[in-house]
Amino acid sequence: MNPADNTEEMGAAREPCPWRILEDAGGAFAMGAVGGSFFHAYKGYKSSPPGLRAVSMIKAVKFRAPLLGGSFAIWGTFYSGFDCSLMGLRGGEDDMWNSIAAGFLTGGTLAIRQGPRQAFGAAAFGGIILGVIEGIQLVLSNAMASAAAPQAPRIEEAPPVPTLN
Repeated sequence: MNPADNTEEMGAAREPCPWRILEDAGGAFAMGAVGGSFFHAYKGYKSSPPGLRAVSMIKAVKFRAPLLGGSFAIWGTFYSGFDCSLMGLRGGEDDMWNSIAAGFLTGGTLAIRQGPRQAFGAAAFGGIILGVIEGIQLVLSNAMASAAAPQAPRIEEAPPVPTLN
């Protein structure tokens, strides 16, 4: 299966593997930084006295949102690196199993310093989460494909006509 064929089915063109890692790392950083900005602005607002809320929100976003963005970027880099490596090992096969295995490997790699038990638990969690995401994506793509497929008109047979003997 050609990876370019698979991307056309999904409706979005993906970069080839070496560039995909950088693209995913940047996208993950942006997602973490923007989401972290909202989250930490809210936390700064709630944890400060009424007269200092604006200053507290700005400080919380300035100090904490880039850290959360960096954490997301690290996760995205490992995930894309493993996904591309698995695709290379499997001869260019780009399917949901690569994504699930990449989630498993990413979770385990990022938790390896906590010990083998915690690393395996994080790996299992990463694989399960990516499996759920891929399953939902598969169900939605099948539902969209069946909704877009033209339906053949139903032809009902007429009841048999009684004959006089």
